[in-house]
Amino acid sequence: MERIVEEIREDLSRRIALTADRLADRTLAEDAAYAALLGRPELRERFHHTLSRVVEALARDPHGLPSGLADARATGSLRAGQGLPLASLLRAYRLGGRLLWQTLTEAVAAHDPAALPGLLPGAAVLWDVLDQLTDAAAESYRRAEAVHRDAERERRAALLDGLLDGTASDAADAAARLGLPERGRFAVVVLAPGDRGPGDADTPPGAPPGAPRIFWRIRSDGESGLVELGHHPLESVRELLAPLGVRAGVSPVVRTPPELAPARRLAVLALRSAPAPDGPPTALLDERLPAALVAAEAELAGRLRQVVLGPVLALPAAERLVLLTTLGTWLACHGSTTHAAQRLYCHRNTVSNRLRRLEHLTGRTLSDPAHVVELALAHTAVVQQRASAPQPPRRPPQAPPVPRTAPTPAGTARRSPRLPG
Repeated sequence: MERIVEEIREDLSRRIALTADRLADRTLAEDAAYAALLGRPELRERFHHTLSRVVEALARDPHGLPSGLADARATGSLRAGQGLPLASLLRAYRLGGRLLWQTLTEAVAAHDPAALPGLLPGAAVLWDVLDQLTDAAAESYRRAEAVHRDAERERRAALLDGLLDGTASDAADAAARLGLPERGRFAVVVLAPGDRGPGDADTPPGAPPGAPRIFWRIRSDGESGLVELGHHPLESVRELLAPLGVRAGVSPVVRTPPELAPARRLAVLALRSAPAPDGPPTALLDERLPAALVAAEAELAGRLRQVVLGPVLALPAAERLVLLTTLGTWLACHGSTTHAAQRLYCHRNTVSNRLRRLEHLTGRTLSDPAHVVELALAHTAVVQQRASAPQPPRRPPQAPPVPRTAPTPAGTARRSPRLPG
């Protein structure tokens, strides 16, 4: 193999130059990614360099290729940074290998047709060399792509933090670097602690085409998302989050990037206004403004609980739970004693008696709208406090005790029970 290549070196060099021309022309004609990235002179020069290195490797040890592999690694890293698809890079290597083998056979046939059989073992050597080059380029490409992806993730996270925390020196510029318009329709989503969004995906799995984009950010205080609504209504966020099975608070719609930091604070209040399991999975702030008012002022919420429901909270746990549950159900049923009784699985008179006792304890009457407002807000404060209290650790489930059976007297047989009828 080495002797044949050496004998035709001058002619082969001329043919390789022509092969580099053909390879560049075909690549630019058949691969739009290459055509958009490189001009013909640069691409042709790169191909000519690589083809020449492969021929040199065939003329000596085909397994080392230290400099050739270094070139391939540099090419892989460079093309990853330029955004060329990996498939385009690998296709160019494969096409180059086919054209180079064709060039070799044509050069040997022109020099000495009888020497063609001696070229056949070189096919395995050639493809081994090309495999080494392709693997080196692909490995370097993937490493560079991972580094670029990590850097892009950090850049995006820093921009989101600046917008959501209000620390961006130029909110409009930060939004533009995220691909967001200077004016539009935005909202902020905050997930409950422990709940997770879809990671780096801009839209949750299963979202319909054209759905709002959500830029997710994992933070120490919970995961947040910046929603670009476009023409979609705010309620569409609820539909997007439903498949994730998460609890979330959603801010009102804002129009400009500087409004996103206040919007995130409102999203946090929306989440706190709907404690599980009583609240909805996705709470829109504008649908829960009274509860959000209570959540916003922890000190006043505590005072509200004590002043309005203090006598009820002082009752033994069982009585307290009955009265608070009855009040909450009556409020959820829009003041209907009949509907509350149906939900509580008790008689209507039982609900009425409980409500009268609650009126007596609190000094407030349910026929007075102002008193109903106080009781509703105080009840909300109690529910929110209960949801935020630390939960005791769960005890592992224990196996049910095995029932003991009476011993069977000696000399008798135990009979299976007979089914009736």
